[in-house]
Amino acid sequence: MDIKTIILNMIHKKGAVKSADVVSRTGLSRAYVHRYFKKLTDDGLIVLIGKANQAHYVIASNKGKLPLKPSRIRKIVTNKGLAEDKILSQIKEDSSIFQGIKSNVSSIIDYAFTEMLNNAIEHSSSEKIDMTIMKTSMDIRFTITDQGVGIFNNIRKKKRLDSTMDAIQDLLKGKETTAPEGHSGEGIFFTSKIADKMMIRSFEKKIVFDNICQDIYIKDVQPSRGTKVDFVLALKSKKTISDLFNQYTDESFQFSKTGVRVKLYHQDIDYVSRSQARRILAGLEKFKTIELDFKDVKTIGQAFADEIFRVWLSTHKAIKVNVTNANENIMLMIRRASI
Repeated sequence: MDIKTIILNMIHKKGAVKSADVVSRTGLSRAYVHRYFKKLTDDGLIVLIGKANQAHYVIASNKGKLPLKPSRIRKIVTNKGLAEDKILSQIKEDSSIFQGIKSNVSSIIDYAFTEMLNNAIEHSSSEKIDMTIMKTSMDIRFTITDQGVGIFNNIRKKKRLDSTMDAIQDLLKGKETTAPEGHSGEGIFFTSKIADKMMIRSFEKKIVFDNICQDIYIKDVQPSRGTKVDFVLALKSKKTISDLFNQYTDESFQFSKTGVRVKLYHQDIDYVSRSQARRILAGLEKFKTIELDFKDVKTIGQAFADEIFRVWLSTHKAIKVNVTNANENIMLMIRRASI
């Protein structure tokens, strides 16, 4: 009897089941069993209820297809002590938005949503952040709105530019940032490239990135405070984050059947941002071990370390990340992130 049948039979008999129950019954590892629970959840057959020691799985519905959770979530949060990965995890738990979607689409939404939410958290100076994410019959889309300084005004003031159009031109360069000590400026660039359609609206201007028509254009709009980002991706999209990053990356990857070695060192690159970490890790979830070679890297930022050694590893517990050639500065940041 295969593990899928065992899990479903146990739920039908007991009404609910924990991963520990299946581990005890089959003798399989917790990580192996967890992968099957995730597949059955993604297929819409079962639903995770509760957290930590109280977490258990039940049949999604009487029809055994889609969970009885909303396909649209709206959150308005106070911008204080926010962590974008935790907000996304809560959305996944409270909704059916990510149920049954392809892994490449899920990965893209994970990246795009956390990048744009992080921008609002870090740069907007807005007291509140309003976000909506939903799944339709054709696509997944989200909107993130703040009432802060506005992205174009922020760039114009910090770069001492003459006009909003100068700020937009600066933004479209792709790797600009108003906080170079903590951010690589790549988030908007890569997110706009991977979307089917993305719009950034701030005060009297709106940029539209239309990758279906292969076009970018700017429109005048009714003035409004803050920044609004709209993102749309088709459910049938064949795009992958790793393919996108491979067009622009020059990291050195050495592959084996079960592992990958990533040589990080490149002249004049500081590894400081979550965006850089997400780009490096894209596509590596299929390996059992990852070696990060820090030879000649002088230091790394807290956000970069946290994204790899806390956020990413918390959702890829079966994967081992080995660190080589790291100096004491780097090891301190890694240990802090791993606590």
